[in-house]
Amino acid sequence: MFNIGEQPWTLIGIAVIVFFVILTIRSVFPEKRRLWQWLIPILIIAGAFGIDKVIKTDREQIELVIDTGIKALEQENFNLAESLISDDYSDSLHRSKEQLISHINRELPRNVVEKSKKTNSLITISGNKAKVNLFMLITFNQDSNVNQIYSISFIQIKADLTLKKQNERWLLDSIEVRTVNKQPLTWNQIR
Repeated sequence: MFNIGEQPWTLIGIAVIVFFVILTIRSVFPEKRRLWQWLIPILIIAGAFGIDKVIKTDREQIELVIDTGIKALEQENFNLAESLISDDYSDSLHRSKEQLISHINRELPRNVVEKSKKTNSLITISGNKAKVNLFMLITFNQDSNVNQIYSISFIQIKADLTLKKQNERWLLDSIEVRTVNKQPLTWNQIR
């Protein structure tokens, strides 16, 4: 069954069916025609979009964490990035959230990222854990030392993210860099 919280199309389909049922009933029983009957499919459609807007599914919350993290990287807003990371964060190089933030502050020069864009993400949710294969493109500023020293204007990154749900909120639990420009790479090589 389709999850009506993730997309409104199931309820919109039901509204179309209800519309044709009302149309048929009004044709067969003309004495039962009432103006308010037309409101039923309209209310179903409004409810579909209302549910889609109000209910944030786990998948939508995970997408929001990823998109917010990408914007934090682009804006060099490490306080925002830190709020997306679990307190017991750990990956192959960083044993804590503080080590990751320190590494990013140390290795990422200021004003280097012009634009970052998620090109694809594959999300697998299992209970309170989620795995995300993230593909993204990072474009460097023309004046950045990365662009000037290495003559690189952009890079493609593939990373595996693990998230966990804590207090009804999804947080990053681990980030593992897999490839940069389709070449295998690990955190240890980024030092």
